[in-house]
Amino acid sequence: MHDRSHAPASWRIALPHSAAAVPVARALVRTALAELEHPADSDTAELLTAELVANAVEHTSGETPIELVVELMPTGCQVEVHDPDPAPPGDLTRPGVEPPDPWQEYGRGLLLIRALSSSCGHRPTGSGKAVWFRLPAVPAQRRPPA
Repeated sequence: MHDRSHAPASWRIALPHSAAAVPVARALVRTALAELEHPADSDTAELLTAELVANAVEHTSGETPIELVVELMPTGCQVEVHDPDPAPPGDLTRPGVEPPDPWQEYGRGLLLIRALSSSCGHRPTGSGKAVWFRLPAVPAQRRPPA
Protein backbone atom coordinates (compact mmCIF):
# COMPACT_ATOMS: atom_id res chain seq x y z
CA MET A 1 0.00 0.00 0.00
CA HIS A 2 1.50 3.31 -1.04
CA ASP A 3 1.40 5.90 1.73
CA ARG A 4 1.53 9.20 -0.09
CA SER A 5 2.16 11.22 3.07
CA HIS A 6 5.74 9.94 3.02
CA ALA A 7 6.54 10.80 -0.58
CA PRO A 8 8.56 14.01 -0.89
CA ALA A 9 6.56 16.68 -2.70
CA SER A 10 7.47 20.17 -3.75
CA TRP A 11 5.70 23.20 -5.12
CA ARG A 12 7.24 26.27 -6.72
CA ILE A 13 4.96 29.25 -7.24
CA ALA A 14 5.68 32.78 -8.44
CA LEU A 15 3.96 35.43 -6.32
CA PRO A 16 3.31 39.09 -7.12
CA HIS A 17 5.74 41.60 -5.66
CA SER A 18 3.05 43.11 -3.45
CA ALA A 19 1.35 42.65 -0.10
CA ALA A 20 -1.26 40.51 -1.89
CA ALA A 21 1.37 37.75 -2.01
CA VAL A 22 1.16 37.19 1.76
CA PRO A 23 -2.35 35.66 2.03
CA VAL A 24 -1.75 33.68 -1.16
CA ALA A 25 1.44 32.18 0.29
CA ARG A 26 -0.30 31.34 3.58
CA ALA A 27 -3.17 29.62 1.80
CA LEU A 28 -0.75 27.69 -0.36
CA VAL A 29 1.24 26.33 2.56
CA ARG A 30 -1.93 25.46 4.48
CA THR A 31 -3.36 23.64 1.46
CA ALA A 32 -0.11 21.79 0.74
CA LEU A 33 0.18 20.50 4.30
CA ALA A 34 -3.50 19.58 4.55
CA GLU A 35 -3.64 17.87 1.17
CA LEU A 36 -0.81 15.51 2.01
CA GLU A 37 -1.84 15.23 5.66
CA HIS A 38 1.67 16.36 6.42
CA PRO A 39 2.73 16.12 10.07
CA ALA A 40 4.40 19.55 10.35
CA ASP A 41 2.59 22.20 12.37
CA SER A 42 0.47 24.02 9.83
CA ASP A 43 -0.16 27.16 11.93
CA THR A 44 3.56 27.72 12.48
CA ALA A 45 4.34 27.02 8.83
CA GLU A 46 1.74 29.57 7.74
CA LEU A 47 2.92 32.20 10.18
CA LEU A 48 6.58 31.88 9.22
CA THR A 49 5.81 31.76 5.50
CA ALA A 50 3.80 34.97 5.84
CA GLU A 51 6.77 36.62 7.59
CA LEU A 52 9.23 35.54 4.90
CA VAL A 53 6.99 36.71 2.07
CA ALA A 54 6.18 40.02 3.78
CA ASN A 55 9.89 40.66 4.34
CA ALA A 56 10.72 39.83 0.73
CA VAL A 57 8.03 42.17 -0.58
CA GLU A 58 8.86 44.98 1.81
CA HIS A 59 12.63 44.91 1.55
CA THR A 60 13.21 44.31 -2.12
CA SER A 61 12.33 46.79 -4.81
CA GLY A 62 11.04 46.42 -8.32
CA GLU A 63 8.31 44.41 -9.92
CA THR A 64 10.15 41.11 -10.20
CA PRO A 65 7.92 38.36 -8.80
CA ILE A 66 9.08 36.53 -5.72
CA GLU A 67 8.95 32.76 -5.63
CA LEU A 68 7.65 30.47 -2.95
CA VAL A 69 9.11 26.96 -2.81
CA VAL A 70 7.50 24.45 -0.45
CA GLU A 71 9.15 21.08 0.06
CA LEU A 72 7.52 18.38 2.14
CA MET A 73 9.67 15.51 3.38
CA PRO A 74 8.81 12.71 5.86
CA THR A 75 11.02 14.44 8.42
CA GLY A 76 9.40 17.85 8.11
CA CYS A 77 8.89 20.69 5.68
CA GLN A 78 11.10 23.37 4.21
CA VAL A 79 9.79 26.66 2.86
CA GLU A 80 11.93 28.98 0.76
CA VAL A 81 11.17 32.45 -0.53
CA HIS A 82 13.26 33.62 -3.48
CA ASP A 83 13.57 37.35 -4.11
CA PRO A 84 15.63 39.48 -6.53
CA ASP A 85 17.79 41.21 -3.89
CA PRO A 86 21.18 39.54 -3.23
CA ALA A 87 21.64 41.35 0.13
CA PRO A 88 21.20 38.92 3.04
CA PRO A 89 18.22 39.46 5.36
CA GLY A 90 18.93 41.49 8.50
CA ASP A 91 18.73 39.34 11.60
CA LEU A 92 18.10 35.88 10.30
CA THR A 93 21.45 34.19 10.84
CA ARG A 94 23.56 36.84 12.51
CA PRO A 95 23.62 36.13 16.24
CA GLY A 96 22.02 39.04 18.07
CA VAL A 97 24.89 41.44 18.61
CA GLU A 98 22.59 44.18 19.79
CA PRO A 99 19.01 43.49 20.82
CA PRO A 100 16.65 44.31 17.97
CA ASP A 101 14.36 47.27 18.39
CA PRO A 102 10.97 45.73 19.25
CA TRP A 103 9.25 48.62 17.45
CA GLN A 104 10.95 47.75 14.23
CA GLU A 105 8.73 45.51 12.18
CA TYR A 106 11.53 43.85 10.21
CA GLY A 107 13.66 42.42 12.98
CA ARG A 108 10.68 40.95 14.76
CA GLY A 109 9.56 38.70 11.93
CA LEU A 110 13.00 37.23 11.51
CA LEU A 111 13.39 36.69 15.26
CA LEU A 112 10.08 34.85 15.18
CA ILE A 113 11.38 32.61 12.41
CA ARG A 114 14.58 31.91 14.35
CA ALA A 115 12.60 31.10 17.47
CA LEU A 116 9.98 28.83 15.90
CA SER A 117 11.78 26.97 13.13
CA SER A 118 14.10 24.01 13.62
CA SER A 119 16.60 25.74 11.33
CA CYS A 120 16.65 28.71 9.01
CA GLY A 121 19.04 30.61 6.80
CA HIS A 122 19.61 32.17 3.43
CA ARG A 123 21.72 31.49 0.36
CA PRO A 124 22.55 33.38 -2.82
CA THR A 125 20.76 32.31 -6.01
CA GLY A 126 21.41 33.14 -9.64
CA SER A 127 18.89 35.95 -9.52
CA GLY A 128 19.09 37.18 -5.91
CA LYS A 129 18.67 35.17 -2.73
CA ALA A 130 16.55 32.51 -1.10
CA VAL A 131 15.54 32.72 2.56
CA TRP A 132 14.34 29.47 4.11
CA PHE A 133 13.17 27.74 7.27
CA ARG A 134 12.51 24.14 8.24
CA LEU A 135 9.91 22.71 10.56
CA PRO A 136 10.11 19.19 11.97
CA ALA A 137 7.29 16.69 11.60
CA VAL A 138 5.22 16.52 14.78
CA PRO A 139 4.96 12.97 16.16
CA ALA A 140 1.55 11.40 15.59
CA GLN A 141 0.75 11.00 19.28
CA ARG A 142 0.89 14.79 19.74
CA ARG A 143 -1.63 15.43 17.02
CA PRO A 144 -5.36 15.43 17.70
CA PRO A 145 -7.06 12.40 16.16
CA ALA A 146 -8.58 13.19 12.76
